[in-house]
Amino acid sequence: MTPPPVRLAVLVSGGGTNLLALLDALAESGVARVAGVISSRADAGALERARQRGVPATVLSDPADAAEVITSLGDANLVVLAGYLKRVPPAAVARFALRMINIHPALLPAFGGPGMYGRRVHERVLASGAAISGATVHYVDEEYDHGPIIAQWPVPVRPGDTPDTLAARVLEVEHRLLPLVVLELARRGMPSVPVRLFPDASAFAAQNTLAVRFVDESRRRDGSPS
Repeated sequence: MTPPPVRLAVLVSGGGTNLLALLDALAESGVARVAGVISSRADAGALERARQRGVPATVLSDPADAAEVITSLGDANLVVLAGYLKRVPPAAVARFALRMINIHPALLPAFGGPGMYGRRVHERVLASGAAISGATVHYVDEEYDHGPIIAQWPVPVRPGDTPDTLAARVLEVEHRLLPLVVLELARRGMPSVPVRLFPDASAFAAQNTLAVRFVDESRRRDGSPS
């Protein structure tokens, strides 16, 4: 018997381009679907994107209220922070342990932490002189940008880059990486232990795109087939 789709609750604070990427990627999927969108701001553009797709959308009156956050997430199997700028209350993190993930526009653990979001991240990357940036999907814990990393993808920093040009290239990768990770976790039945995934680098080199296939490093270490 085919299991029902994994139900996603997506937490947002801004325009919702990662939400849109998820909605597009999951539109024909029987594996996972966006069941609800929850915003920390009433004026977030992501709310309108959700409404246009017929997805229930709500606004938190107090994002620091753990009970309200937990109630808003309902019976979600997986919670996705997609441009969510508030700290998730610890009780909500505990309620969805290893079932809450975040997308960050840099290669963690570098360029993360309180206040590191949006343009600030790319300004810091450029100021550091780093040759590589990228995107990271990680499990959420009680600290900003701190939980175990699930998957990353590098983005080169080019000569003459500005925060805006670098942000645009990183965002393109975010829009591909986040749906792939969500689908992979859903296909694996939402594992109860942390999973570390590595996109197929050979396919990226050949096609300059993210491969659908992931390699699970935990399986590779114990000799099991990936």
